[in-house]
Amino acid sequence: MYAMTEEEFERAIDEALRSIPAEFLEALENVVIVAQDEPDAYQLERAAENDAEWSEEELAAWLDETQGGAAEGGEWDETDGEDAFDEDEGEGTPMPEDDYDDLLGLYDGIPLTERDEYDFCPPDVITVFKGPHERLCETREEMVEEIRKTVVHEIGHYFGMDEDDIQRMGYA
Repeated sequence: MYAMTEEEFERAIDEALRSIPAEFLEALENVVIVAQDEPDAYQLERAAENDAEWSEEELAAWLDETQGGAAEGGEWDETDGEDAFDEDEGEGTPMPEDDYDDLLGLYDGIPLTERDEYDFCPPDVITVFKGPHERLCETREEMVEEIRKTVVHEIGHYFGMDEDDIQRMGYA
């Protein structure tokens, strides 16, 4: 574990932003980047909502663990878990909050690729979490690099990239 002061952490975020090509930074509109110690309940919920779709096996295992079991035979039944799965939209099941103690960053907003009429909207927010970075990293160098990866990862979401796109670029 490597600990940073708030000022050091914010400087590392600034350093990460300076490493991004100017044309990408200039394309950021109505977005704010902030540092926070730990994710709060709202942010954990947003991370779970944005998580990639779960496989049938992952869904059945999660239901068994958290809901007292899936429907007969481990198959998904729409009565299991109130908001757990929207089959029509193909959205995945929100993961339990415990799976997000290591949430490094979060993009909360409308990706550039999904904006139509976007006038007079509050800014999108990219939050970089200090505590999870500290628990993950052993040295200052590791931490600065992980912060850079997190900032690039969340800016990727702003530009409409999904987790697979970001992973292919090496920022997942």
